[in-house]
Amino acid sequence: MALSPVVVLLCVVLVGAATATDADAGGSGAMREEFAWKESAFAWPDEASQQRAVEAGRYVVGNNLPLGLARWGDKMFVTVPRWRHGVAATLNYFNLTEARQQGIKAPVLHPYPDWESNLLPEGRTDDGKQRVVSVFRVSVDACDRLWVMDTGVDDILGNTSHVTPPKLMVFDLKTDKLLREFRFKQELYKDSSFFANVVADVEPDQCDKAYAYLPDLGSYALIVYSWEADEAWRVTHHYFHFDPLHGNHRVEDVNFQWTDGVFGVALSRPDAQGERTVFFHALSSLREFSVPAGVLRNRTAALAAGPDSYYHYRDLGFKGNYTQATASYLDLDTGVLFFTQLNRNGVACWNTQKPLEPANVHLLVSDGERFSFPNDLKVDAEGTLWVLTDRLPVYVYKGGLDPNTVNYRIFSAAVKDLIKGTVCEA
Repeated sequence: MALSPVVVLLCVVLVGAATATDADAGGSGAMREEFAWKESAFAWPDEASQQRAVEAGRYVVGNNLPLGLARWGDKMFVTVPRWRHGVAATLNYFNLTEARQQGIKAPVLHPYPDWESNLLPEGRTDDGKQRVVSVFRVSVDACDRLWVMDTGVDDILGNTSHVTPPKLMVFDLKTDKLLREFRFKQELYKDSSFFANVVADVEPDQCDKAYAYLPDLGSYALIVYSWEADEAWRVTHHYFHFDPLHGNHRVEDVNFQWTDGVFGVALSRPDAQGERTVFFHALSSLREFSVPAGVLRNRTAALAAGPDSYYHYRDLGFKGNYTQATASYLDLDTGVLFFTQLNRNGVACWNTQKPLEPANVHLLVSDGERFSFPNDLKVDAEGTLWVLTDRLPVYVYKGGLDPNTVNYRIFSAAVKDLIKGTVCEA
């Protein structure tokens, strides 16, 4: 799995050029800035171990950029991909309740499940041990499990090393134990593949019937994994590709072009027949698409060629200009789909019960400074929307970030308060 242009595309997970404040957009409830960091800090075992890591080049403070998030109980998970050398730990968490109660605005990150699992092997070569190499996003399921898509790649923007094949890791959140590791076989990925997202699909009373959807933004495919069968298959479709007319992006004063394909994936609540809808979009695109989950889960149907398979997929419509998005998440209680808005520095929503057209896509938050590059978002079990912003394009294309200014933020808002009085409200 070589990265070439895909690295640049993945950087495409970026923001835009809107200048309004969050008071200028949204419903009655603006998003609250809960946490903010100038630089990432980790809960080292002691000062000596941190110093040794610094001296050995295993920890370069400015190279640790938070990217993905997810909440489970008191744990707020934060991922730190190995864009450059010197990332201390790629899969981390902090205690949300403790940070709130103590008023900690820049909590230190604790490696998950432990330090050892986050250390790279000697020589950056696969030693067969449990290793979490480089993670972009994670997914918490209804069975208290954490699904982790590990790219297996270290120092993406520098001296790139493929430490392990891409792999899916699933942890039991109640015990912090690794339940399963599924390493991708060669037929599941290509030289241009890049996996930066994972979405788990499972009902709480059918934990052994789980599936996971893993978009390949680099070679335009979707990997479907079955927990029960412990196997995966690669699905392709025209709608997984990027739109060449909408690959131009601007973040702060950085202008660049990406070809990122299918990226955002979100799931609806099961309908009367127990069927979910899978919503998806390419990053460099202004349209949203869908397919019944049953089509993807059925390996024969998913891999079938010809019109019967093709027409299971639907073009839902046009979201509006400058609405390119990385992450998306559908709130099951309201049926509202939330999107990051890369080129508008914010977050938008669409009520999936309404036609998808610009008039029904509402810009909830837009702030050229605090929402510069909204990289990930999730709705937790309590109906709270969480958003992480991180100025990724500046980090990638301008050589790093200023350690004297705030670079990473996490925001929150109650979904129902946020959409109240907007076109997204039912």
